[in-house]
Amino acid sequence: MPKKRDPKKGTGKKPKGSGRRLYTDENPKDTVRIKFATPADARATVAKVKKIKKPFARKIQILTVGEQRAKVMGKNQVVSIFKKGKEALRKQRKA
Repeated sequence: MPKKRDPKKGTGKKPKGSGRRLYTDENPKDTVRIKFATPADARATVAKVKKIKKPFARKIQILTVGEQRAKVMGKNQVVSIFKKGKEALRKQRKA
């Protein structure tokens, strides 16, 4: 019985029996890099996310990831910067 090969492009999910990791980034060119080590990094990330041409929901997702990671690391000031960034996006969308 031949072994199934990994798809070249696909769903981002790991095929059963594959050596791949749980999630694979199928389109790394589309990836938005986030930094949350310092408050300055967080502000720069929020500014970058506001400028990029992506749907509103995707922008909120990016900021939520930064917020959650910072929260786990105990960086409350960074968390508040990401929260304020999300609120600003929501206000901007309503206007």
